[in-house]
Amino acid sequence: MLIRAAGAVAWRPGPDGDEVLLVHRARYDDWSLPKGKQDPDEPLPVTAAREVLEEAGAAIALGRHLAPARYKVNGNPKQVDYWAAQVTGVDEAAVPNHEVDEIAWLPVADAIARVSYKQDIAVLDDFAAEPPDTVPLILLRHAKALSRSDWKRADDDRPLDKAGTADASTLASMLSCFAPRATVVTSPTVRCVDTIRPYAARAGVPVRASGALLPGPAAGPGPAAAQVFSLIAAREPAIVCAHRENMPGLLEAAVGFLDGKPVPDKIAKPLPKGAFLVLHMMAGALAGIDRYELPD
Repeated sequence: MLIRAAGAVAWRPGPDGDEVLLVHRARYDDWSLPKGKQDPDEPLPVTAAREVLEEAGAAIALGRHLAPARYKVNGNPKQVDYWAAQVTGVDEAAVPNHEVDEIAWLPVADAIARVSYKQDIAVLDDFAAEPPDTVPLILLRHAKALSRSDWKRADDDRPLDKAGTADASTLASMLSCFAPRATVVTSPTVRCVDTIRPYAARAGVPVRASGALLPGPAAGPGPAAAQVFSLIAAREPAIVCAHRENMPGLLEAAVGFLDGKPVPDKIAKPLPKGAFLVLHMMAGALAGIDRYELPD
């Protein structure tokens, strides 16, 4: 059975360049990247943020997904997913704790020289391959709503069903891992507003409804693209909640504005309900795109 875990290359600006966080575990007398096992039904991005906070007292905002580490523990396969993650705050009193007795902030080259495991070296190499300082633009498809056949009133008023309401709560936790506080723009339909509302409440930000994000001919690609362009130009974290029908156009507009490169097929395929894309923006360019779906 595959053991799943998650962690991060947590980084902060230092006097001589970026510094990354390593943890020392007295039990093993090793230096490694902060990480830990996934709790039942826990999305891996939430695992990564939780474990870095628990082990090292560092609050983080996840950036691009790095290559996972794969190895065996007592004969069982294990996969650890990692993210580049900017540190947003540190609790200096969190260490020592029951797992970690010391932390170190080091330039990447020094961290590579200190870590105890070769898989951590590969993760740090991947981290160093691209600048880590990115800004997220998140394109989110609304969660599961009541079926059209079960709803007799206006379609724009169709609400989330029980599963969709639960998924909206899960999404609040997942989205907060990437954007603890973001500009939120949504289609004015009830199912979109109710999908993003738990995140907005958690982040303490307003929800801005835009008719440009309505599905079908009510809005059209031009106004929706203009909405995306304005968010990119602001260079601040942003979340756009919309529909299956306009998600491809939003992605095409964002990618075309940033660099115009073709979108990989695995990213471009239709998003299931409650899934989202994180576009990692860097100085007006696109550093990468990651795709996330809700846990089964």
